[in-house]
Amino acid sequence: MSEQAQAENNKETLKFESEVSQILHLMIHSLYSNKEIFLRELISNASDACDKLRFESLSNADLLTDDTELKIQVEYDEDNKTITVRDNGIGMTREEVIKNIGTIAKSGTKEFLENLTGDQAKDSNLIGQFGVGFYSAFIVASRVELKTRSAKVDAKQGVHWQSEGTGEYDLAEVEKADRGTEIILHLKEEESELLSGWRLRSIITKYSDHVPLPIEMHEEKQAGEEEADAETSEEIKWEVVNKASSLWTRAKSEVSDDEYKEFYKHVGHDFADPLAWSHNRVEGKTEYISLLYIPSKAPFDLYEPNQTHGLKLYVQRVFIMEDAEKLLPRYLRFVRGVIDSSDLPLNVSREILQGNKVIDSMRSGSVKKVLGLLEGIAKKEPEKYQEFWKEFGKVIKEGPGEDFANKEQIAKLLRFASTKDDKEDQNISLDDYIGRMKEGQDSIYYITADNFNAAKNSPHLEIFRKKGIEVILMYDRVDEWLMGSLNEYDGKSFVSVAKGELNLDKLSDQDEKEQQKKVEEESADIVKLIKENLQDRVEDVRVSHRLTTSPACIVLNEHDMALYMQNLLKQAGQQMPTTKPTLEINPSHPMLIRMNGETDLDQVKEWSMLLFEQAILAEGGQLENPADFVARLNKIMLDLAG
Repeated sequence: MSEQAQAENNKETLKFESEVSQILHLMIHSLYSNKEIFLRELISNASDACDKLRFESLSNADLLTDDTELKIQVEYDEDNKTITVRDNGIGMTREEVIKNIGTIAKSGTKEFLENLTGDQAKDSNLIGQFGVGFYSAFIVASRVELKTRSAKVDAKQGVHWQSEGTGEYDLAEVEKADRGTEIILHLKEEESELLSGWRLRSIITKYSDHVPLPIEMHEEKQAGEEEADAETSEEIKWEVVNKASSLWTRAKSEVSDDEYKEFYKHVGHDFADPLAWSHNRVEGKTEYISLLYIPSKAPFDLYEPNQTHGLKLYVQRVFIMEDAEKLLPRYLRFVRGVIDSSDLPLNVSREILQGNKVIDSMRSGSVKKVLGLLEGIAKKEPEKYQEFWKEFGKVIKEGPGEDFANKEQIAKLLRFASTKDDKEDQNISLDDYIGRMKEGQDSIYYITADNFNAAKNSPHLEIFRKKGIEVILMYDRVDEWLMGSLNEYDGKSFVSVAKGELNLDKLSDQDEKEQQKKVEEESADIVKLIKENLQDRVEDVRVSHRLTTSPACIVLNEHDMALYMQNLLKQAGQQMPTTKPTLEINPSHPMLIRMNGETDLDQVKEWSMLLFEQAILAEGGQLENPADFVARLNKIMLDLAG
């Protein structure tokens, strides 16, 4: 029985997952302006399949059988109007075909659809980034066939898949002698210009020249040679049409910027050019080559715990594994590229990577290269560094808590907003801040808040604004965690303006100190009264040295977490320790002056509660009983209305 007949006998028709149907519709009807990317995507998938086989064969040599030369082949048939891309990689089982092509379990599809802009050129470039590259075949093909056999099963368990991209696909078992995958594109009538050896070669050179596997095509013959071949029935010869070399092994002087950029797009599964790269050959006790890229845009899964596409680990130019998380710390998870070791064993596993001295050395060296690269950009190209910070700043802020050894160098890379210009842009370095510190100032003042406006308008800043002391405004949610790890920089300690007792003696003159002492003495009675009214809710009540225009503010203990962060963790189901804040009051405020002269103690108690609750809300906290607050506020408004 022929393979086709066998396929017909075993054929089963299945429906695509709804998200896949959306992708197919997009490919067929929208992304035709940059149609040649289909070949880039299919070759990239074939390369990945060969890499996976090479890795698995290290522990199971039988997978290779006698076909040890991994390669990719591209051919076309003008008569049948087809283009075929085949590889002798790992192949797929029936279940894997359904999982990888019939459905998309990853979040990539949803993210892909959400990121579409309507600009065909931009949207076509998103294909590879979001892992839906196979479907790009339907940009040029009216029907796509796939024949595959996993290296782990016998020849009778091959799979034949085909679809016209209309919402369903046919699946059948066939006999396939060779392992690997073959994809046959039945081109649309208007795509016949692709049926040219020169055209296909130019696409391969443009997008896939850097693939470290040979990409073969039939040798192109001149007219006279074709006639001679026809007479002698000479066997068709294949020729390699890409450089097929490991780009990172070449000397930097031999690699052009364009080659570096194209290799990044392959290894980083990205469409945009990288922001920067570092190519290094390390020799000595540990020998390895690293080619590390900084992307220009954050990947869609940057904050996902199971993020993929990190560094690729090679051993003596043999691919070992992707996303080798031991090669870089989490805060540098956006870095793409390859590390090729001469010292690791070829049968290296993820378990061997744990605590391995060679890995530790490569990790340490790579971290220093990346941080050095970023430091150089920040110093020489500040505008370019701002582009990087907008994409990856929040991730870099994870660094001081993860990488104690490089804490100072990471801190140098941090950027913040501040009261210097009250703008939301995070473009002020700690060195910038220190360079503007007041005479006698020995601390770096900062405030954390849930958002920029909450930070900028915090009552805790009032005395600092009056004295012209710059305060760093932190409003990313990672900032509270960051400051738990960053205690000082360049010999200057960090001080939160919203926590602990404020000591500005070195920045105050003698008259100010005497005036503060006088106010505290004159306000002793009202402080005592408010403390009695709020004794179950506050740790202490004291006269504030922070406030100039607000009546009161909440001050936390030095090591307490900000109220907005406490609320977030409570909402996430985490238990938080019960702590009482301190209430600071501004005796010169009209409300406090009125309270100080009030003889109705019940009224003073109501106002004390209102002061406290307002201060809680201003700090980003939540009230235990909002209804009581509203009732109390309504009562006061009615009393004022007479």
